[in-house]
Amino acid sequence: MLYYWLHIIYIFITAKFFPKKIPIDTTITRKRTVNIFDCEGFKYMSNTRYISYMDFIRLELTFKSYLFDHTIKKGITPILGSQKIIYKKPLKLWDTFTITLRNEGWDDKWVYHSHVFKKEDYIYAIGYTKVAFWKNKEIQNLRVIISDCGITNLVKTPSEAIKNIFNNDYKLLKSNT
Repeated sequence: MLYYWLHIIYIFITAKFFPKKIPIDTTITRKRTVNIFDCEGFKYMSNTRYISYMDFIRLELTFKSYLFDHTIKKGITPILGSQKIIYKKPLKLWDTFTITLRNEGWDDKWVYHSHVFKKEDYIYAIGYTKVAFWKNKEIQNLRVIISDCGITNLVKTPSEAIKNIFNNDYKLLKSNT
């Protein structure tokens, strides 16, 4: 957990000292290496580390874009509504891989992202997330936040395939209560 928080602090500090702002709908790719702290039994990257790397790249986008100024600084918190990961092949200790964050679209409530883990043009895993912004116990209107961040095209409808990934979330929650 210490590694997780140190990495978030590192992302925040680098965003502060290199303040060039990026658009919130930018695709970001980062190169990473599976290290000893990422692995289970010193062999394969743990499933929890995929989630951490997804958090890191989303937070990097938040800190390096105008989202930080128009959300966190105003007491609006990004919250993860759901995430799905499809594992195709495990990453091993010392493997170098890329993670790419792509904005798949948004509606009034949610922004949808895909996170693609690749090594040498081969997809090892794909994660999908939907994120909302929360203040005073309610979800904020995402299109207002997007407009405040300088995006003029307020409509970016996610594909049906992306929306379908999350369709049964609330049904599953209700069926397990």
